[in-house]
Amino acid sequence: MPGSADLSEELRQSVLEAIRKQTPLRIVARDSKSFYGRETQGWKLQVDGHSGVINYQPSELVITARAGTPLVEIQRLLAGQQQMLAFEPPDFAGAATLGGTMACGFSGPRRAFAGAARDHMLGCKLIDGRGQVLAFGGEVMKNVAGYDVSRLMVGALGTLGILLEVSLKVLPLPERESTRCFAMPMQRALQKMADWQVQSLPVSGLAYDRGRLYVRLSGMDGAVSAAGKKLGGDVPGQEQEFWEKLREKRLDFFDRRNALWRISVAPQIPELPVDGRWLYDWGGALRWLKTAAPAGEIFAAAARVQGHALQFWGMQRSGQVFHPLPENLSVLHRNLKRAFDPRGIFNPGRMYQGC
Repeated sequence: MPGSADLSEELRQSVLEAIRKQTPLRIVARDSKSFYGRETQGWKLQVDGHSGVINYQPSELVITARAGTPLVEIQRLLAGQQQMLAFEPPDFAGAATLGGTMACGFSGPRRAFAGAARDHMLGCKLIDGRGQVLAFGGEVMKNVAGYDVSRLMVGALGTLGILLEVSLKVLPLPERESTRCFAMPMQRALQKMADWQVQSLPVSGLAYDRGRLYVRLSGMDGAVSAAGKKLGGDVPGQEQEFWEKLREKRLDFFDRRNALWRISVAPQIPELPVDGRWLYDWGGALRWLKTAAPAGEIFAAAARVQGHALQFWGMQRSGQVFHPLPENLSVLHRNLKRAFDPRGIFNPGRMYQGC
């Protein structure tokens, strides 16, 4: 099997060849998130062979791995040292890779309390659209003057470059976790979630589905026990299973019969006036919507409350999937694309038409 340097050079040569032939590239690892974003055309560039953990220092709370490394491999390694990826990314039945996870920027229920995928990115190495290997950030947790370019890659869907290596901050696993459940109407649940987030409670998950509010508590055993007694509520059977299914989009809510929308708003915003079924996560800041309503109606409803929406999955991926950008951000978006990928060969059109 070729070494990591050989695989990196193979990928770089593939990029140079695509530049010479003006052939767009469709970057693929295990394709676990092929549903996400707009459809893109091009020569399939397989990157999952570039895998393996490069450096892991549990005492430093940092791990560096190649982008093709399966996420479950990293999670198993961390769990052996009682550590975790605190942004709780989905592993999609073991198919997700580290690079795909960061390229999509997916975070789970703990995101509102431990930070997003972007917040845990310390550094990366990538191949840009000129065939250059570039490195940004590092492997230490410290403030950096200027803009952290490595975090720009999180959520860029591979449109700016091919990730080769990623360095992430990790955190200790909580000593104990417990879930409490309450039956209540949506508007009351929103108020409860807002109240609990400003109290000294070890909350690591707040979600609302079908008239039930779920609260996950994480931390030291004593703190979790005391918070559970203070909150009351029911302890659901198989309590951890709810959060796993929510993270992996395996709750009954997440069937594929309707388009699924992901809407981000301020958590105190009342229910948006769009027909469909709703599920709330992140204390009300993330709202999942299953609906047959047209995209324009959903984008407009989110914009009226200074939020944004995107189609997470659906039947049609050639139109507007991500929230329309205002002109100033659209210019910035195009300028960044030109700076990193001047020939437009990386996943063209995956986010917005023409980019």
